[in-house]
Amino acid sequence: GHAVVRIRCSVCTVPATKRPLADRASHLRSPDSGAVGQGVRYAIAGTAVALWYLLTTTVLADVFGVAFQLALAIGFVTALLLHFTLQRFFVWVHHSEFALDLGSQLRRYLVVAGAQYAITAASVAGLPGALGLPVTVVYVATVIALASTNFLVFRGGVFHAEH
Repeated sequence: GHAVVRIRCSVCTVPATKRPLADRASHLRSPDSGAVGQGVRYAIAGTAVALWYLLTTTVLADVFGVAFQLALAIGFVTALLLHFTLQRFFVWVHHSEFALDLGSQLRRYLVVAGAQYAITAASVAGLPGALGLPVTVVYVATVIALASTNFLVFRGGVFHAEH
């Protein structure tokens, strides 16, 4: 039995609109910001990774003349590494340790990433014809649904706190 000590954030008692911007940003990075803070950090990390993936792939292909398929693979792998790192060190900050060690987190993360890829590939292969929708509409809807689902999976099963 460990005694759980809950540290109360000094700005939580002050309405957000009454706090200076620097305090709001600091609070957002804090474990005390709860699920809302996690959600905002998750969106920031996802946006940063999407931009990284897009820029890495296109710069390698268009600026450095790397074959597009190779640039895509490099962009994908580096985006995956960046995403995992941001999830572990930025999005899911805790007062206590993680419940899982780094290796266990990485294995679970890769299972989620593989499942996400398989679900996306299957949905864009089958749903556009079945639903009479453009592939891009199905793709965007799938990405949104998976991002929302992954938030819950990461929060409860990959990057969760020990306590």
